[in-house]
Amino acid sequence: MELSDMIKKAKSHPEFHKVGMILCHNGVVRGTSRDGKPVSELTVKADRARLDEIVAEMKSRPGILEVLVEVREGLLHVGDDVMYVVVAGDIRENVFPTLMDTVNRIKAEVTTKQER
Repeated sequence: MELSDMIKKAKSHPEFHKVGMILCHNGVVRGTSRDGKPVSELTVKADRARLDEIVAEMKSRPGILEVLVEVREGLLHVGDDVMYVVVAGDIRENVFPTLMDTVNRIKAEVTTKQER
């Protein structure tokens, strides 16, 4: 799925009239690891059941209408998209923290990565 398609899906929600903002995250494979070592490729695995639980939890937060996530698995190269997250909600005080928490929890609880 493409990020633009995910935004269109959020906008097609029957209660979209309640939305005041949509935030998006597009994670890509970096050419260096956090400690500065070169990276040429990344293998990603995702726990889909845990992902579903986190998305459901984030959707239940006050003011949040939609949370959509796409995580690519397998062998990826520098510059490839790894993860898209779209959060639609009422006001920034609800939407910004939900986007940050969703991304952080997916990285901590859903995905495993091996850099080469």
